Amino acid sequence: MNQATQWTDGAISAITLFVPDSTMQQTSQFYQQVFGLPMVFSDEHSMVFQFGSTLINLLTESAAVELLAPMAVPKNDSRALYTITVANTDQIYAELRSRGVEFLNGPIDRAWGVRTASFADPAGHLWEIAQQL
Repeated sequence: MNQATQWTDGAISAITLFVPDSTMQQTSQFYQQVFGLPMVFSDEHSMVFQFGSTLINLLTESAAVELLAPMAVPKNDSRALYTITVANTDQIYAELRSRGVEFLNGPIDRAWGVRTASFADPAGHLWEIAQQL
């Protein structure tokens, strides 16, 4: 890294998730109902949720074209996993299942000292809850 590079505090302030226009309503409802996150901004193409100190921006693929031009909007191929640290994986797992979340796996004790469970949002973005053991 260039020594002249200055990071404000090293925290990731926002993550933008590209959502097919056809699933934007379903995906935004998922974030409101499953995570119970406060919405801090919305317009016809975007919904932004406060997740701790990080903003999660759901952005329609049609609006992402302008954001990324001249690059094309990448298609979701689930090449990322977003991990949320929790105090009790089993408790959060049960709570999310009661909200209709279908899990891909877990809860599982991992060799690296965490208990995890994974699921996907309606647009295919992968999430994991993880408890330090």
